[in-house]
Formats: sequence, structure tokens, C-alpha cells
Amino acid sequence: MKHLLKTTLASAALALSAGIATAQDTTLTISSWAPPTHGMNAIMWPEFTKMIEEATDGRVSAEVKYGLAPPPAQFDLVLDGVADVTWIFHGYNPGRFVATKMIELPGYDGSAEAASVAYWKAHEQFLASADEHQGVKVLALMTHGPGVLHSEKPVTSLDEISGMKLRIGGGVSGDVGAALGATGIRVPAPKVYETLHSKAADGVMMPMEARAGFKLFEVAQNSFTVPGGFYRGSFAVIMNQDTYDAMSEEDRAALDSITGEMLSRVAGQTWDQIDVIGAATIDDNDSNTLTEASAADVAAWQDLTGPIIEGVLQEVSAKGIDAEAVRSFISTEMSNY
Repeated sequence: MKHLLKTTLASAALALSAGIATAQDTTLTISSWAPPTHGMNAIMWPEFTKMIEEATDGRVSAEVKYGLAPPPAQFDLVLDGVADVTWIFHGYNPGRFVATKMIELPGYDGSAEAASVAYWKAHEQFLASADEHQGVKVLALMTHGPGVLHSEKPVTSLDEISGMKLRIGGGVSGDVGAALGATGIRVPAPKVYETLHSKAADGVMMPMEARAGFKLFEVAQNSFTVPGGFYRGSFAVIMNQDTYDAMSEEDRAALDSITGEMLSRVAGQTWDQIDVIGAATIDDNDSNTLTEASAADVAAWQDLTGPIIEGVLQEVSAKGIDAEAVRSFISTEMSNY
């Protein structure tokens, strides 16, 4: 009888212990809006999950869910707690984000990795004061690679862009399209293939990775580039603040140790990696071409970028930020990376 009682008590204690352990475990819900095959979902999120599992000794993990909300609604999705983590493109919410345009300016030279790390450092030193991500926790900041013009018909010079209907994501890319004389059509990235296939647009401004990530090699077979790209896109990885606050102090410290500059670097590396995959579609498909701007077009492009940059600097300065200092800081950080 005593043995039975001891066994029962031991079993109950073990069950209680298991219950407590289970209660302490956390699985973060990541909302993602790109196709499952896109590099963010195929590379970055698995790496993030591995990083957080290792940092917390398995107490915290993550899983990706699709279709929770369209791209422009992702910020509010996490703010409201429907998902714990997501990635947002700032240009999808015009007017809501202004300081984030600093990383999108044309003229920076370097990889997405270098740009993403410089972006995070600039955020900490200058941009966070704008408080544009109010209500959520920013885990990382990143940019895609240099923006490229992809179109069904070949574009061989800058002046051929004038009059084209281009899908533009928002942010500085919209300023670029206007400066080039194009008519901008705003649709989120997952709708780009459909927009081009239906001939609603003649082309699109996106990084090289989109040739593979969104199958542009099928509907926009020709790419036109300028040195450094037409622009860079600004993204953030954000987390629900209540979810973060509810984690144990130990797990919050673990999460902090792998986010910020570290996660920004990983994200930038991902964008560089998938740019290479996208560029490979040009060689892999006989109907695809790449045209690099001529020396005359490079000079003309430099003239066009002046007003674009000045306009953004004025916007950001109105937020109480030393925009010129930010631009110089990012440029220097990328050059020295």
C-alpha cells in the first residue's frame, strides 16, 4: 500500500512537472505574406527559429502561418496580437513611416547585408526617436538588394521608361518612378505576377530576387539596372509587445541576444543570397535579358537622384532627425563594412 502511494505520488509529481514544463514552452506565431518558396520563408524564418531555439535551450520556438492578413495589414496584425511576429514593408503604409526612407535612397554602395547592419545601427543612433513603430517591438531592420526595373519589353535606356506603367511598392521607389516619368501602380508583391500577366502594368521595380521569388522571369523577362540600384526597400521584423513582455526574463534576454544587429545581418545575408538565385534565371532562360545602364544614362541618373534625395532629407528632417547625418552615417558604415 505504501509502495502504491509512493508510486502514485511520484507519478503525480512527474505529471505536474511535465505540465509546468509544457506551460513554460512558447511557440511564436510568425505571419508571412510571401509565397512559402520565397527566401524569407525558405531561409530566414527557419534560421530565426533555429537561433531562438538554441538561445533558449528549446523553450521558445516558432512556426510560420500564411494568409493571416494582406501585406499592408501586417503591422496592425501584430499590434493586435493576432500573430506574434511578422515582417513588414514600410512602403505599403505611406505616411505612417517616414524616417525609414533613409535606407531606401539611391546612391548607397554595398550589399543588402551591409545595408541592413548599417540600417540597424542608424536606427539605434538616430531613427528610433521618431517612434514610428509605436506599440510593437522591433526585432530587426533590413533592406533588399538594389532595386531593378523588370519589364516584358526590353528597356535599353532611361528615357524609354517615361510613359511606362510600373508597379511600384511605395516609399522612395514611388519617387523614383515619378522622376523617371513612369505612371505608378501600387500593388503588394504577391500580386505582381498577376498584375504583369494581365498587362495592367508594363513592368515592375523590385530587386533581382523577385525574378525567382515571384516568378518574374515568366512575365517580365527583361531587366535594366543602374549602379547601386534605383532604390532599396525598407523592412522591419516586429513582435507583439505583450508577447515579449510575457516571456520569462531569461527568455527575453535570450531573444535580445539574437535580434537587433545580429538578426538584421542574417536578414541582409538572406536577401543577398536570393538575389543571386534571382539573377541566375537570366542565364537559365534564353528569353531573359539584362541591360546595364550606359555611361550617359549613369550620368543622367545621377542628375535625377539629387531632387529625390533632397526631398526625402526634408521629410525626415521635419521629424526632428538630422537627416544629412543619417545619410552620411549609413554611407560610411556600408563602405567600411
